[in-house]
Amino acid sequence: MAISTNGSERTLGQLVADASTDLSSIVKGELDLAKLEMKSEVSKAGKGGGFLAAAGLFALYMLMFLLLAAAWGIHAAGLSLWLSLLIVAGVLLLITLILALLGRSSLKKMQGGPKKTIENAQQTVKAIKPAKG
Repeated sequence: MAISTNGSERTLGQLVADASTDLSSIVKGELDLAKLEMKSEVSKAGKGGGFLAAAGLFALYMLMFLLLAAAWGIHAAGLSLWLSLLIVAGVLLLITLILALLGRSSLKKMQGGPKKTIENAQQTVKAIKPAKG
């Protein structure tokens, strides 16, 4: 079977090869565009991450001063300084244990992989493959 276009005849194999080449070019172009967009977004994310890291560092120093102020406040209320510091440390230990237990509980709920994505990929492969019969 041959198809005529502008006076030249092309076989079905040539048409399929051309379609494959065109599809490959389209996909490559889309990937190149995605790469360019991602470079811009990664740059923005890097700046944002740097600012957040700096904010986190300052928040950590602020927390230290607040905890020290709490200990001095307890000391001013009449307890000795070592006991005031021990109370603040005990509260921190309690908060740490609660957060650790919550984190551990949350990690146990993980399913271990992108199951929906894998299932969708398998369905796509089944739909694309020709039926054997």
